[in-house]
Amino acid sequence: MNQIAVLEIGRESMYVVFKLALPIMLSGMAVGLIIALFQALTSLQEMTLTFVPKIIVIFASLVIFLPFMMTTLVEYGRHIFDIIIAL
Repeated sequence: MNQIAVLEIGRESMYVVFKLALPIMLSGMAVGLIIALFQALTSLQEMTLTFVPKIIVIFASLVIFLPFMMTTLVEYGRHIFDIIIAL
């Protein structure tokens, strides 16, 4: 295994990490933006108002996107195992 192959595996692994984290991060960011806008409009500065809805939405998005995330991770694992077998 040469340096180019190692760099390619590292690049692919970073891509998979971003692909797995993106749906959860975007849903949390969207809810945070909506809540921040609501707080700015109403001048209501309650800490639990930001925390609880984010936790609920992130949990729901985990449940929704879990099949996609598992499929992506299993495909990447199979690809890595194929590379290991080829060595």
